Amino acid sequence: MRYLITLIIISGFLINPVFAQEQKNPSIIIDTIQIPFDEFNKISRDAIIIDLENDHAISWQITIDNNLVYENPNGNGVIKFYDKNSDKFIEIGMGAPPAEKFWVAVNTDREGYVVVQSDTNRGWYPATKLILSYTERGGLTVNNGARITVSNLNIGSFVIDSYSVHGLEGSTDPLAVNSGSMIVEFLSGDPSENIFAFFPFYLAAGIGVLVGALFLTKKRS
Repeated sequence: MRYLITLIIISGFLINPVFAQEQKNPSIIIDTIQIPFDEFNKISRDAIIIDLENDHAISWQITIDNNLVYENPNGNGVIKFYDKNSDKFIEIGMGAPPAEKFWVAVNTDREGYVVVQSDTNRGWYPATKLILSYTERGGLTVNNGARITVSNLNIGSFVIDSYSVHGLEGSTDPLAVNSGSMIVEFLSGDPSENIFAFFPFYLAAGIGVLVGALFLTKKRS
């Protein structure tokens, strides 16, 4: 804990001057949505695709804070992010405790639907946040809150303009979740406008991962 406090203090000195420069980057877009639990008690084909207020392109980061309370051990919390200019999407699935299965899938023009990463046990951690990051050159990277599970996956150009959620595999399944919500934060922009404007968010993501690692280490000990 001593090291964490020191890091937070140091990051405060680093972030404050950079925030002043952040205002000089007109390309930065930030959106936050809160998805209620009942939206997840649907099967995939009944999921409603919801348009975001803004498109997120060139370079983006998504932070997922899953606070859903699962109804049964087979329930899921699944969120899909859709590309504006094609049928491509990114799918993130988070299963109920105690297994807490986790998967990442993509649907691309060439390969179709492909699961690129899957853990059937302890794949995600409710106490931490998931982070997806993307650049047109670097591809897609996914961090489950404790480690990077997908690194620099080439998915081509991907402009997020909408999302959908579901949690049931079959229409006769019991409810997936019974309370809570999922909070999703979007950050995007063009780093060429001012690369330093993105520094606070990268630093915050790094601190989040460190906090998760410390939490898990303490929990195991």
